[in-house]
Amino acid sequence: MKISQNTSIGELVKLNFKTASVFQDNNIDFCCGGDKTISEACKNAGLDPEKLIGQLELIAEQNDADSQYINGLSLEELSNYIVKRHHSYVRESIPQLQKNLEKICQVHGSHHPELFEINSLFTESSGDLTMHMQKEELMLFPFIRRLELSSKNGAALPNSPFGPVSNPISMMVAEHQQEGDRFEQISKLSENYTLPEDACTTYEITLRQLRDFENDLHRHIHLENNILFPKAIELEKNLTT
Repeated sequence: MKISQNTSIGELVKLNFKTASVFQDNNIDFCCGGDKTISEACKNAGLDPEKLIGQLELIAEQNDADSQYINGLSLEELSNYIVKRHHSYVRESIPQLQKNLEKICQVHGSHHPELFEINSLFTESSGDLTMHMQKEELMLFPFIRRLELSSKNGAALPNSPFGPVSNPISMMVAEHQQEGDRFEQISKLSENYTLPEDACTTYEITLRQLRDFENDLHRHIHLENNILFPKAIELEKNLTT
């Protein structure tokens, strides 16, 4: 793929997820901001687009079997993958992270008051993400699967309880942005998950877990915003013409 200033960030990361590391290193949002071009993102970040393109080209030369696998999945397979890989991870990670955050707040909160705000933000995120995933699993993903089945069978557009599929997708994208903003705050409060000198083992583990959670969330959102959702909208459009 030829990379230019007009290249979409989301499209580039879709083709080769390894390029996401370049955007992360330059503080460019590749998941919620995947609809921006390299030129737009660099303008917002105060970066030289040609320098960034040079960095991206070096990474893009590397083969990315994982992206090839993801791009070869049907919409049903991709939605199932997201649930099994990312939704399960979120549900499994929340209880231990909440427990560890409470513990380090009790032990280190007097010297690191930012921990209380981090704990509050993560608690909000946990509740909202749980509801968000339920809406996807019970409403949006099943409808996307029906869209795909109708397309394969040459059937009519399936009945929708929410109008065009872009309606719930817009809501999901807005909620993704909210979570991205929350974790940006958590990252800033923790100085990009930097350990203080007086950190105990639990403190170290908790910051590592938070960083891993954010990284997983970025990929999770990328798969939906930049791959699953655009394909679903295009599929519905084709069924109505």
